[in-house]
Amino acid sequence: MYKYSDFDEAFVRERVAQFSQQVARRIDGSLTEDEFRPLRLMNGLYLQLHAYMLRVAIPYGSLDSRQMRQLAHIADTWDKGYGHFTTRQNIQFNWPKLTDVPAILSALADVQMHAIQTSGNTIRNVTADHFAGAAADEIDDPRPIAELLRQWSTDHPEFQFLPRKFKIAITGSPHDRAVTRAHDIGLRMVRDADGAPGFEVIVGGGLGRTPLIGHVVRPFLPQADLLAYVEAVLSVYNLLGRRDNKYKARIKITLHETGAAALTQMIEDRFAELRGAYDGTDQRLLAQIRAAFGRPAFRQAPTDPHERALANPAYRAWADTNLVAHRNPDYAIVQVSLKAPGATPGDATSAQMRALADIAETYGHDELRISHEQNVILPHVHKGDLPAVHAALKAAGLAAANIGLISDIIACPGMDYCSLATARSIPIAQAIATRFHDLDLEHEVGPMKIKISGCINACGHHHVGHIGILGLDRAGVENYQITLGGDATETAAIGEKAGPGFAYDEVVPAIERLVRAYLALRLEPGETFLTAFRRLGPAPFKAALYPEERDRDAA
Repeated sequence: MYKYSDFDEAFVRERVAQFSQQVARRIDGSLTEDEFRPLRLMNGLYLQLHAYMLRVAIPYGSLDSRQMRQLAHIADTWDKGYGHFTTRQNIQFNWPKLTDVPAILSALADVQMHAIQTSGNTIRNVTADHFAGAAADEIDDPRPIAELLRQWSTDHPEFQFLPRKFKIAITGSPHDRAVTRAHDIGLRMVRDADGAPGFEVIVGGGLGRTPLIGHVVRPFLPQADLLAYVEAVLSVYNLLGRRDNKYKARIKITLHETGAAALTQMIEDRFAELRGAYDGTDQRLLAQIRAAFGRPAFRQAPTDPHERALANPAYRAWADTNLVAHRNPDYAIVQVSLKAPGATPGDATSAQMRALADIAETYGHDELRISHEQNVILPHVHKGDLPAVHAALKAAGLAAANIGLISDIIACPGMDYCSLATARSIPIAQAIATRFHDLDLEHEVGPMKIKISGCINACGHHHVGHIGILGLDRAGVENYQITLGGDATETAAIGEKAGPGFAYDEVVPAIERLVRAYLALRLEPGETFLTAFRRLGPAPFKAALYPEERDRDAA
């Protein structure tokens, strides 16, 4: 993992000191809330529905046991004993007092963490494939590139006041686990005809009120040109992006209004101007960064404890859903579900954070990852240690065997916390997960991505869920729209709106009808919901959602 340099350390400490003074001036009345707002947003501090919320950056989702323990300490000392992991691989603390925020930021700085650029119209936390450096299908580890982008973009003088927030995602695998096609810039590692690694560059993706899949502006970009090209994209957007209407300010709207061909040419022209200014300094820095991401010292030991444990049905169910192939055949990637049926998706208590830190330190080469799906990853676990890891997770209430299943739901905080939300998300997610757990249908249904947003901003990524749920306010009443057929992978698609929305107490029955229809319609148990939807189209699924319309048409 990357460790701060002396410059990094001094930079973060200086920002803590600056913001501490700004907080003091807000408290004594020297700053009004309007004056304080842009300052707090630059440091990740929001004013939510009931209290302040502090969003902490976890760069490309990577942290170690010391950092996880510090997050637990912050949760206990200045919050309510838990944290919420987000789809941007960050963690949010929902109840800090303004007077305590400088102390929290100082505690973060003690473990090389911060909250810089987790908000505001700037380049947000760069996200990455949560299996980076471990995945069996990986071309190369994308984290050094993500770290280069993080260093380059932090307090970049040209890009601190963009037309709107800007999000970058990167994956080093052909299989896209970073939702690159729904980002302002998506970087997907590919090889050229000679086998050299580079990037497919995707621009103009995004969700929210105008969901769009990004446009490929470069099918192949050599790695050495990446920083210059990203700067070219941002330079063009910074000039063209609209500042008169925040709802039309994202680069996806710029691409739509300018035209993909015209915008691509502008980016290429700007790239040609910038490329010569890059004299190799970035590549020398990248080489230094790469050295910090060396592979762990993998050990050789028998794997038979894992094979023997598979005879236990509970362990076998966990292994089947929560383990992923590692590039080293003696190891596995462990996905830890933060979605036990009935739990709040993405929440972890301080005790669970400490348990995860202990497990990573003892069995996982001291590495943890946060996934955009709001789960925790132990990227390097020897197969011989898996039974002990499972036992430790079970003791911490973290052994739910449901990764990728119907109860592994992405959900934003919704109206329980967020001042922008128009409906609740968390109770809907809990109710769906509990219902299918009680029916004992999760494993029969198989892979299923349900994603829930409590407003049109789509923080729950509902547009790219196999089943998406969007909560809206209709004349003061919660109303939930359902979308079908969304996909967040390399075959990305925006889900189709199924029809009229459902009342709060109608959502779970509607989802149950939909899922039962899928089980009846699939060709074989191995056919996923998304495959069946693409084969059959929306009609039979809409008929299941709206049986009264089906019966009326039949009559």
